[in-house]
Amino acid sequence: MRNIVRLSVVAALVLVCVGDMQAGVVMDTVAIGNPGNPGEMSGEGAGAGGYGPDRICGAVDHTFGMAKYEVTAGQYTAFLNAVAADDTYALYNTSMRTHSHGCDIRRTVSPDGYTYSVADDWANRPVNFISWGDAARFANWLHNGQPTGAQGPGTTEDGSYFLDGAMSASELSAVTREQDATWVIPSEDEWFKAAYHKNDGLTGNYFDYPTSSDSEPSNDLIDPDPGNNATLLAPGEDYTIGGPYWRTEVGAHENSASPYGTFDQAGNLWEWNEAIIGSSRGLRGASYCCGYLNGSHAAYRYDGGTPTNEHRNVGFRVVYVPEPATVALLSLGGLLAPRRRR
Repeated sequence: MRNIVRLSVVAALVLVCVGDMQAGVVMDTVAIGNPGNPGEMSGEGAGAGGYGPDRICGAVDHTFGMAKYEVTAGQYTAFLNAVAADDTYALYNTSMRTHSHGCDIRRTVSPDGYTYSVADDWANRPVNFISWGDAARFANWLHNGQPTGAQGPGTTEDGSYFLDGAMSASELSAVTREQDATWVIPSEDEWFKAAYHKNDGLTGNYFDYPTSSDSEPSNDLIDPDPGNNATLLAPGEDYTIGGPYWRTEVGAHENSASPYGTFDQAGNLWEWNEAIIGSSRGLRGASYCCGYLNGSHAAYRYDGGTPTNEHRNVGFRVVYVPEPATVALLSLGGLLAPRRRR
């Protein structure tokens, strides 16, 4: 079943909504425009809040769609049910269910293989215990139109990334984005721009935090949200919420979005990006339990360990990268027909 793409323009914001009706997964994105903006220094050399090797981050030469939210347990469960009846490449981690900080995705053995489920009160919270390889396979599945079937070239092993069974840290570190990629893990520059750029034209103006603020966010969950809040661990082991959930539903801090309209790029979970830092893939944004508030600072570059790592504090979000013709139509506010998959 082909993907359905709807584009509309409300003021300067383009919403790209792509989903497969059978799989039931809809990825809402916001347009990150101002292509050609300069970046800014991130890392130890950036001054206060800096961590990790120095790099100019945030310069992006194309318009793209950044997922508004982290991938949720409900979305990942649909992915598992589509491709993991025989879980060849270990997309499911039993800690999702058994760990006290897991996301409560349950696996059941049936005559036809594994099936997966998640309760409604967990479905809209971010999925955790995700490796970089898991995230890349999810991106391939979206690129391929959310098919159902065994893990292979037409489902998880080719598409935006050529994985071909890659499972080791060295194999996954060598994987790069394909030229015709559509759904991808964010590059570090795409992630950084969506989180921190002030969305004020072709400028090098950035906030320090992804909550549209230069002030350290609070980790309070307040209804209504007064702004500049995030699901982060505060000094003194002060969690935003405790067990059993630990993580808030995506977008719960409804007035704490980035200038482009993304949510939870500060907190809930560290998020994978495509960067290679040493022998590791990059992580950004800090989490509900590790990294404290400083991990969400724009100058904080974190090497998340090997791309095979699966941890309670790690999840991901995805990016939709249009073809050049799509970018032109987006800039004109045009209506795009569905892209044909290869």
